[in-house]
Amino acid sequence: MTTRRTGLREEKKQATRVALREAALRLALKHGPDNVRVDDIAEAAGVSPRTYNNYFSSREQAIVAAITAERESRVAAAVAARPTQVRLADALAEAILEQYTEPRDHDELLLMTASPVLRDAFLAAAAAIEHPLAAAIDQRLGCPGTPAPRVLAASVAAAVRVALQQWLQPPAAPLTTGGLVVPSGSLPDLLRSALATLEPALDAAEQQAQQRLLTDGADVSVGPA
Repeated sequence: MTTRRTGLREEKKQATRVALREAALRLALKHGPDNVRVDDIAEAAGVSPRTYNNYFSSREQAIVAAITAERESRVAAAVAARPTQVRLADALAEAILEQYTEPRDHDELLLMTASPVLRDAFLAAAAAIEHPLAAAIDQRLGCPGTPAPRVLAASVAAAVRVALQQWLQPPAAPLTTGGLVVPSGSLPDLLRSALATLEPALDAAEQQAQQRLLTDGADVSVGPA
């Protein structure tokens, strides 16, 4: 009974989170992000502002959560689903490109380019892929208890953030149109370039994991009967 109550409680929390982020995005698209208050989002989702603060620390965080909903878990699942014969660096690049460059609603993209605070929140959200990605990398490499999966996952998250930043916030004289920042360059190309810098480290980690498996197998084969 206790397990069932806990499960129902978690389902209710997840439903509340979804309702809040969907309300935030809906209101931002309708009125503009600067014209949406936390109280408005909470009312639209049927909860109190205090409850809202238990889930999101700002309106921008809720809006971005709606746009990037479940992306971190989808990235990790995509990596885990790649055959082990696929090179780790390729598996990661394919998963990242699949989840970050799929067609997006034009109005949602305009939200990101129209608000500096939203852009910052969108960039910060890239860090959310680190923990689930570390678990997926650990599963592939088979090195529990070592820092390698977390270090690699953190590096991938940083590379994604750099690519997104180059795309949304060009370092030199960003193009603007009526106050909007115009994304610069091809996002797939920027992601590929950023992730390519990690290939030597990813290849080395994968080779070490394969060598460890060979060593462990040899130890077993020469062990006592």
